[in-house]
Amino acid sequence: MPETTPKGLTRLAFGGDYNPEQWPESVWHEDVRLMREAGVTMVSVGIFSWALLEPAPGEYDFGWLDRILDLLHANGIRVDLGTPTVAPPAWFYRAHPEALPVTAEGVRYEFGSRAAICHSNAHYRAAAADITTRLAERYGDHPALALWHVHNEYGVPVSACYCDSCAAHFRRWLAATYGTVDAVNEAWGTAFWGQRYADLEQINPPRTTPTVGNPAQALDYRRFADATMRENFRMERDILHRLSPGVPVTTNFMTALSQCDSVDYWAWGREVDLVTNDHYLITDGRRTHVNLAMAADLTRSVAGGAPWLLLEHSTSGVNWQPRNPAKAPGQMARNSLAHVARGSEGAMFFQWRQSRRGAEKFHSAMVPHGGTDTRVWREVVELGAAVDALAAVRGTRTEADVAVLWDWHSWWAQTLQWRPSEDHDPRERADTFYEVLYDRHLTVDFAHPEADLSAYPLVVVPALYLTTEAAGRNLRAYVEGGGTLVVSYFSGIVDEHDAVHEGAHPGPLRDVLGLTVEEFSPLLPGERVRLTGPDGCELDGDVWTEFVVPRGAETVWSYADGLPAGRPAVTRHRLGEGTAWYVSTRLGADGLDALLGRALADARVAPRAGLPRDVEVVRRTGESGTYLFAINHTASDAEVPLAAHGTELLTGERAADRLTVPAGAVRVVRLDG
Repeated sequence: MPETTPKGLTRLAFGGDYNPEQWPESVWHEDVRLMREAGVTMVSVGIFSWALLEPAPGEYDFGWLDRILDLLHANGIRVDLGTPTVAPPAWFYRAHPEALPVTAEGVRYEFGSRAAICHSNAHYRAAAADITTRLAERYGDHPALALWHVHNEYGVPVSACYCDSCAAHFRRWLAATYGTVDAVNEAWGTAFWGQRYADLEQINPPRTTPTVGNPAQALDYRRFADATMRENFRMERDILHRLSPGVPVTTNFMTALSQCDSVDYWAWGREVDLVTNDHYLITDGRRTHVNLAMAADLTRSVAGGAPWLLLEHSTSGVNWQPRNPAKAPGQMARNSLAHVARGSEGAMFFQWRQSRRGAEKFHSAMVPHGGTDTRVWREVVELGAAVDALAAVRGTRTEADVAVLWDWHSWWAQTLQWRPSEDHDPRERADTFYEVLYDRHLTVDFAHPEADLSAYPLVVVPALYLTTEAAGRNLRAYVEGGGTLVVSYFSGIVDEHDAVHEGAHPGPLRDVLGLTVEEFSPLLPGERVRLTGPDGCELDGDVWTEFVVPRGAETVWSYADGLPAGRPAVTRHRLGEGTAWYVSTRLGADGLDALLGRALADARVAPRAGLPRDVEVVRRTGESGTYLFAINHTASDAEVPLAAHGTELLTGERAADRLTVPAGAVRVVRLDG
């Protein structure tokens, strides 16, 4: 089995992307001196360095990289060494302009940014294999090497190319996936609009058409594009495994960012030796720490619950949003340690020294433009000491309370054109359900719809438009076995080919929910409906309503107005030893909280009493003990009850009964026993 932890790293990872090639060598010794001052344990090197490593075809210059790796090793700093295949050199594109990707509209991108790659291009694949081989042969047993870092953020900013090379590759993929053109016709429903193919050679990528194209073809092309990137990752990974045994191989994910929704991370998580993730705060007015927790929980889930590594985040503001505010004092530490609480084996940043040139010169860094006499640098040094104090949590696992289903294929299908309402956003539903669970102080695992769910008392399904028969059977078995299920509207509608399931909606979820849906009735902008329920409890819905027919389920809330007035809006179905809930409209946070409160009572999940809003409490447990992380995102001191006495690792103080967490601070208690 490949190694899954960075080789030679005995503490938590702390550091960031280091780009010494942007600076004269006279700066390098100052860099490593400051790294030691900050407590840096690992840096990522060489990710965008192809043009320097191979300045002309077949001509290599490794001298500068030799010197920097030796310097880092001499100073006790481990290296996450990149294969620079995300950024082929200008000479490569001059020789092979067809390796630049083409949009669905037929426009070929130009060189001058990053990740402009047609992943089907044979010349690119050969060149990527060559530079990876050269690096592995030279540095595979270098004493500084802790981790191999293949490519960078696959799928950002380009995942799919629509050129002729991709067309030929797509046909080969279809042949391997379906076998015959008749099977493709059946899967894609090409009898509609006369789209039937007589031969696979007649099939092209889903390029721009006069009106909406075939949705099943578009869905398969997203699968193909994702699989093609994964082929290239495996090619590099296998070279590294062969030439550098004992060193784990990873690539940095971006699990919860909508900018990277083209990647099926369930599949990718099975390919890497160590799951790593990049996370950046989306400053759109929402509570950014909730999205951070969601990203960390999702990354841990992709890792199968095992420890993972935060490979990039920011010390302060980023540079690529419309407005890029600085982080507040103390926020860097809260963000970093919240990732650690939810399973990360450290906190890495982009980047070490803030660039003076290029597109990301206004992106914050560990060493800012202002140098060491800055708030950011002082907080970096403080954080380095805090991360060092938490070394004992290495290898422990985060404990989850409930699960949320998440499926990238369903999202791909849901976001295709011509759906009943463009106002239904499956990501918004996932965010809102997650936020309600977060505010109830519940730690979430995410799970694939066909995964084993038996460990969870409650499973929430925010949006599962694409539901396979296997997923339907899995959810039924979960409920029959005693689980509590909550399903939101417009789930169970189509199969893996975007074909509507035979019979009434919601297809394979009919039996477990004990109902059918006769018709969808999306609402117009500004329209709302009232729901009346037990003890006069009223809820509000918007965006969506349905005509629900109970077939064993009981009605808990009914529509008080709108087209389905008098019909069920929220139902509850007892099945076997468990219970399944269904909500047929879009509830806001308060409505979802009322619904989930009842579902959690069914699941016998005790309320988390005595915890203030925006104070996270998360536990990691393993052979070294149990660690309670308390993260206070508020402007007031908070009191957190403790079930056992312990030692607070950041201050060294003893803690008993109740833990005081100062405003904006983090406390980590190693519990006794």
